[in-house]
Amino acid sequence: MEYNHADTNALMFITNRPDIVFTEGHGMWLTDSTGKRYLDYLQGWAVNCLGHAPACISDALAVQSKKLLNPSPAFFNAPSIALANLLTANSCFDRVFFASSGAEANEGAIKLARKYGRKFPHADGANRFEIITFDHSFHGRTLATMSASGKPGWDTMYAPQVAGFPKAELNDIASVERLINNHTVAVMLEPVQGEGGVIPATREFMQALRALTRERGILLIVDEVQSGMGRTGTLFAYQLSHIEPDIMTLGKGIGGGVPLAALLCREEIACFEPGEQGGTYNGNPLMTAVGVAVIETLLAPDFLPTVRERGEWLRQGLLALSERHGLQGERGEGLLRALQLGKDIGPQIVEAARKLEPVGLLLNSPRPDLLRFMPALNVSHAEIDQMLAMLSDVLRMLGH
Repeated sequence: MEYNHADTNALMFITNRPDIVFTEGHGMWLTDSTGKRYLDYLQGWAVNCLGHAPACISDALAVQSKKLLNPSPAFFNAPSIALANLLTANSCFDRVFFASSGAEANEGAIKLARKYGRKFPHADGANRFEIITFDHSFHGRTLATMSASGKPGWDTMYAPQVAGFPKAELNDIASVERLINNHTVAVMLEPVQGEGGVIPATREFMQALRALTRERGILLIVDEVQSGMGRTGTLFAYQLSHIEPDIMTLGKGIGGGVPLAALLCREEIACFEPGEQGGTYNGNPLMTAVGVAVIETLLAPDFLPTVRERGEWLRQGLLALSERHGLQGERGEGLLRALQLGKDIGPQIVEAARKLEPVGLLLNSPRPDLLRFMPALNVSHAEIDQMLAMLSDVLRMLGH
């Protein structure tokens, strides 16, 4: 069945969408209502870590949907217990709270840090509530997470902002140290700034930040909504720097395409009391059963080494493409990478790639001077090479 633009009028306008309707997806491929196929390098903005409609997720949904959907978060359920134990067994954290979105998990991290600050105030009795975040960061679309974000223009969009989020510069430890005062309770960052343009925190910066926060008695929060769940070649991006944060948030890839997120912390940070945190769908068995299927797949012996190998394959391909077309190189970690264009042609490339015939290519340009690549973690060499060839064609078509 084909759809026309008038059919979409009942949907609230929140963004400019192309006049296509997707109806089916398998692995790295999407199909629209006309039957046209697209090679998908967005994957729901790094959500579909195993690609579209993987069998393990379909099977988990089918099995769990016949057992129990949502008994209420007031009761335990088996899949949430299993997923919590898998997460803590494979990280430095002890406690897990499940949510439905990365923004909700980050909102929970902010609440938890502020609660911790009230429970353990500064030595002079000052209330500790400020959380240092970073310019160009992205933590979600609630009022508090937008205030925590360093995305340009967000400070006025729904003003006044939620107070208490001074901004430092990523990879500049002195900029963090200057902002610490008696009200500081935590530092919160993305190990790789995704929306900001795929900007990794260096290993040295992460280690210096962990040392500084420990020295000053401040919590370290890593927002791994985009960088976690195998995306950078390790299960969690903080592991690349051989540090142990105090709090971590997960989203996107943890559900492989279904609404699931998590807030994790060390035992001594878990200070919520009854009634202070919750949510209707938090930890429901339908979603957490999917989470179990996803993490079990990621933990298979050869999976993460293959992600690292495919990330290097993509890196080398992007470098060769950059040299061929006179671009500015690439950056990133694992299978979260960016091609630096050196000029503001990203939106043109995205549109031209989507319109390729007979097969389209779906790309993302979070900033006009670069492209971001977020393929499924099980993308093949052939699918990487096909994307690079298609992108090269687009660049030639546009005169680059």
